[in-house]
Amino acid sequence: MSFGLQHETVLLEEAVAALNIKPDGIYVDATFGRGGHSRAILAQLGANGRLIAFDKDPAAMVAGQGWQDPRFEIVHSSFAQMAEAVSSRGLTQVSGVLMDLGVSSPQLDDAERGFSFRFDAPLDMRMDTTRGLSAAAWLADADEGEIRGVIKDYGEERYAKSIAGAIVAQRAGAPITTTKRLADLVAGVVPTREPGQNPATRTFQAIRIYINRELEELSLALPQAEQLLAPGGRLAVISFHSLEDRIVKRFMREVSSPPELPRRLPVRAADIPIPEMRLVGRAIRPGAAEVAANPRARSAILRIAERCGVAE
Repeated sequence: MSFGLQHETVLLEEAVAALNIKPDGIYVDATFGRGGHSRAILAQLGANGRLIAFDKDPAAMVAGQGWQDPRFEIVHSSFAQMAEAVSSRGLTQVSGVLMDLGVSSPQLDDAERGFSFRFDAPLDMRMDTTRGLSAAAWLADADEGEIRGVIKDYGEERYAKSIAGAIVAQRAGAPITTTKRLADLVAGVVPTREPGQNPATRTFQAIRIYINRELEELSLALPQAEQLLAPGGRLAVISFHSLEDRIVKRFMREVSSPPELPRRLPVRAADIPIPEMRLVGRAIRPGAAEVAANPRARSAILRIAERCGVAE
């Protein structure tokens, strides 16, 4: 496994600024990656501050465990177990939570991981290589309808039916175990694609999201983050995919809206319950300079919400 691969952190300054960091606060970096955001958060924390990071990727764990900072701890776990992990450390509230969703550059650039069709490599795609089914193992056993549903729902691929049919037909001769074979298979049945986009892009994306339960874990993690935040604490989420952003946007809208009351119920404005959170500014996207320097940033979008109440 390659540990030296670099990750260029997207929206670094904007995301850390969004947390409104207090020097003695307790923060959660829910997606450590290679530590770009964590490093910037620690730079703003004082001696009594604390940062707890999460990551499922064993390579990220190796990187984080090498840090010698008493204020920092990395946990080998999905952020879907955030509340339990924070509670087990004797904490009831945190000052901020940052989520940088999706796959990291080292994961894409390490051929051994099987995330990318740019390399001919084993078809793995697991963020946590210590557990769960690989993409190849799933494709070997899933029925055609399941494969079609995953590619259609998670990849928003209009040729999902043709791709699923081709996968089932070809695996009858030999298992689909490499990225190149899957990419070539998809290219053979997808008649058109947007300029500059590989025909297999949506299929690879869909299978990766499904294998890692990315959307399900995000849906579990968001309410945990909201409940952990102290009054005045911030939740900042960077998403790269429309399905991710839809979940984040809907969640933040729901928790920042006052509860619905029965129609025609005579209630004074002062008596309407305050929402759990409030939205902070508008969604933030990378500037032209960042996108030019790092094309993978082009689809990123940062949304911010703050826990209502008076901060201590």
